[in-house]
Amino acid sequence: MRQRRQRQRWLSGLVATLACAGLAVNTSPAGAADSQKSTRVASGGITWPANLTRIDADDVNVRYAQGALRIRQQDFHSASAGTEQGYGTQVLAPKKLDRPVNRVQAELSARVPSGARVSVDIRGRVEDGSWTEWREAAGTAAALPRTVTTVQARITIWDKDGTARIQGLRLTADRGPEPRTERRAAAFSARVFATREGLVGGTTANGHIIKPNDHFVALPSRRGLSPNGSSQYSVQVCGPARCETAPVWDVGPWNTRDDYWNPSATRESFKDLPQGRPEAQAAYENGYNGGLDGSGRRVANPAGIDLADGTFANVGLSDNGWVTVTYLWTGSQTGKTFPTWGTDVRIRQQATTASAEVGRLAGPTQVNVQCQVHGQRITVDGITNDAWSYLPGYGGYISNIFIDVADSWLPGVPQC
Repeated sequence: MRQRRQRQRWLSGLVATLACAGLAVNTSPAGAADSQKSTRVASGGITWPANLTRIDADDVNVRYAQGALRIRQQDFHSASAGTEQGYGTQVLAPKKLDRPVNRVQAELSARVPSGARVSVDIRGRVEDGSWTEWREAAGTAAALPRTVTTVQARITIWDKDGTARIQGLRLTADRGPEPRTERRAAAFSARVFATREGLVGGTTANGHIIKPNDHFVALPSRRGLSPNGSSQYSVQVCGPARCETAPVWDVGPWNTRDDYWNPSATRESFKDLPQGRPEAQAAYENGYNGGLDGSGRRVANPAGIDLADGTFANVGLSDNGWVTVTYLWTGSQTGKTFPTWGTDVRIRQQATTASAEVGRLAGPTQVNVQCQVHGQRITVDGITNDAWSYLPGYGGYISNIFIDVADSWLPGVPQC
């Protein structure tokens, strides 16, 4: 059980060289990109080809055949957004680098027909184990928001005809000027309107099959989308009854490019809106964008978050309503980072199984432990321990049994 996973027209050839937190395939004529100025990483950067051949549990509706990555089912769409068929995504293996970097340049080789789209997002892992948000390239090189030592890429395809072919991806990383933005000490919170996602049996944007009484959320941007089974991007949702910490596993409601939790200057779209105000809310309440969402649909409610059925009920909602959401990855990480194992691991308000559940770890992930205590003695899979770790990002405790190290009492972690 403790096993951890190691983990228009046709354009052809090298389509575009774009950088930073992502890459969007250029669907303009090939010569057009050459006439635009772009910033590239230094010639002494670290360069590696991405392996597109390995398809695993992180990947959604894609296959590798005849030398190219392509869509598996043309009619597939993710549950919450649900507007574009032919959706698929591949999360590539992380690349550990031998020195810190803060810029990444990508070269994508692909054939993309008119009507199809391909993007590449990139994120980085910093020394404390946390990840930066995913970023899509805008056509020029840009710095990652923090200096990182590990880089990971994600390819997303929208291709309802099933004819796009992704043949290769090369990444180059180096260290440029230091980022000017600093991480907030406290994670950002906002009061937003929540709707119930439901859609049991559907598939989320990260490949999770929705179950009855499920615990996850959807946000209207892929920048904070966790890989399937992980809690790398999680939110704390506080409703009328209680708070719950849940992972971000789907994209929606309404929009797919509205990271409203970010400052206006770094927001992906709708930069004239203030931080914390979803586009759907502005459209519904104030007629912003003519009352339409980013896809041109009439906005019928001000939702900025979708809640899976279990989360919806647990926070005390019986109908759609207002909740306070904290976007946990936007704050500084505190404590020491450890891997976990197991599925549906409960996070408790206190160090006992009788205490209220404040969140779950759906699968193996990295957690930051602030301190540890001696609490209820429990046994799981023949392992007995009374030590519990406090996870500041979730506001609760998990048994040290689920921390994937040999020690019962974690080394280097103080007592609470």
